[in-house]
Amino acid sequence: MLQAAERHLERLPTGHPCQGCEVRDKAVCGVLDCERLEQFRNLGWMLKLATGQTLFHEGDPATRVFTLTSGTLKLYKLLPDGRRQVTGFMHPGDFLGMSSDDEHAFSAEALEDAQLCWFPRNRFDDFVEEHGSMERELYRMAAHELAAAQQQMVLLGRKTASERLASFLLVLAKHAGQVPGRSFNIIRLPMSRSDIADYLGLTKETVSRIFSSFRRDRLIRLNAVNEMEIINYAGLEQIAECAA
Repeated sequence: MLQAAERHLERLPTGHPCQGCEVRDKAVCGVLDCERLEQFRNLGWMLKLATGQTLFHEGDPATRVFTLTSGTLKLYKLLPDGRRQVTGFMHPGDFLGMSSDDEHAFSAEALEDAQLCWFPRNRFDDFVEEHGSMERELYRMAAHELAAAQQQMVLLGRKTASERLASFLLVLAKHAGQVPGRSFNIIRLPMSRSDIADYLGLTKETVSRIFSSFRRDRLIRLNAVNEMEIINYAGLEQIAECAA
């Protein structure tokens, strides 16, 4: 599905641009020293996506892997009857594209202008085999994703609507706090209410109603359509932990 996006392909810059990358500490390449990082850089390309552009569709050949360096992506699956299930959101520093099969198990779409580093999967696999530190980092990331999936199962299976949304906002706050120059309590919301509802297993109306309730209770403040401020972090934590 990258054909349209490939108009925006560029070779990764020469020199040492990766050393100044804001997400390097979070990215899979963060474990590499300068020499090996330069070798890794030579394998890759830079890809720019516009808002709404698809990176790949479910069922597309999984021949490339990606590190998101800016922007936000939405991951989703389509059911046979046309219904959509949002399965996750990718943030700067996140790695995607690995698959146990030869095809992608979900679709990925840019929620805002985004930039990624991408690598041919066969060359990436060869590099990882030669660099144990990177292989260990991939294992660590996989374990983190498994833990997050288990948390999502608890969220969908046992938590109330308010608990689900509070938990989701706290996860976004954690991501915000890892971005240089940004505060954890200022959360960007490039995803729509419908996207949030799909992800949390709720209706759009329920999500809007709970946002209004959180505002009335002075837990959050909406600074703009796509930006929210947490003004009572402890209060949100109490709700998310089912202790309210």
